[in-house]
Amino acid sequence: MNTDKIIELAFYSIPALITGGVAFYSFQTFTKGEEKRRQFQLLKENQKQALPLRLQAYERLALFLERINPTKLLIRVAPLGTDKMDYQNLLVHHIEQEYEHNLTQQIYITDECWTMILTAKNTIIQNIRKTALDTSIADADKLREKVLSNLFETESASSVALSYLKNEVKSFL
Repeated sequence: MNTDKIIELAFYSIPALITGGVAFYSFQTFTKGEEKRRQFQLLKENQKQALPLRLQAYERLALFLERINPTKLLIRVAPLGTDKMDYQNLLVHHIEQEYEHNLTQQIYITDECWTMILTAKNTIIQNIRKTALDTSIADADKLREKVLSNLFETESASSVALSYLKNEVKSFL
């Protein structure tokens, strides 16, 4: 008689446990779906606010690359005297000043893009310094001419970085 009661209890309990398990699983699935929907909405809202900031960062970095492009830099920054080393230091100072002005923009762009921009800046500085060390260059005007003539032979590092930056912007628009 005890076993009959246990079997009867099992017949009533098993469907209740199954129904409870199904209800629990459905509730868990529903809450996970709602959480994902809320996260998506939040992400969508954040992107609406972040997209203009990212685009502004890309614009500022494009301007930075244009400003450190040696052809434009040499036109904009005239030598103050005839000493080529003073002119080299002046050019490097302008590049570093532009860089420091745009340093915070790196938080809005990818690491790869920032690395390209940093590499372009360092390459331009290195090329200016390397050209200034040439003993055949006597003064600042000759340094200016030599840097410009070197650009006719190879593409500027800032142009390469700018091209990369443009491609990156196209990828997320």
